[in-house]
Amino acid sequence: MPVAGSKLDPIDRKILAELQGDGRMTNVELASRVGISAPPCLRRVRTLEESGYILGYHADVNPRELGFEVQVFAMVGLQSQAEADLSAFEKKCADWPLVRECHMLNGEVDFILKCVAPDLSTFQRFLTEELTSAPNVVSVKTSLVIRCAKDEPGVPFDVLEDRLAKSA
Repeated sequence: MPVAGSKLDPIDRKILAELQGDGRMTNVELASRVGISAPPCLRRVRTLEESGYILGYHADVNPRELGFEVQVFAMVGLQSQAEADLSAFEKKCADWPLVRECHMLNGEVDFILKCVAPDLSTFQRFLTEELTSAPNVVSVKTSLVIRCAKDEPGVPFDVLEDRLAKSA
């Protein structure tokens, strides 16, 4: 079975690794870092975007500097796990601004939500008026984040390169 990412050549993987670390660098800087000239580098980036390897670009903003002091993980259990009910819950999550991430899980928890709020009372209002009262929701357990020890975006490219080297 081929290793995921093996369809990409080493330059494409290096482009992805560099952009993951700094998505704002110029194409000229990126080309220099990966060892090719700017025009083919730009073509490769566009191809990686069109192929779905690059999903987008964003600024990593500081929530606390913007007044969002509270971060909470909410573990949600649903009454029904029928596909229509799962999709309806996912759609509901997409409409809630305080929910920043929504992941469906296997096991006793159906979804984990990463939520941010300016303060505890705002989160509590969301919890009681929106989340726990949403259709099909039967349980919600929350954990308040005290501090973040690691928050790395994307994937570890060194692990991918090691796997590709071992499979070659």
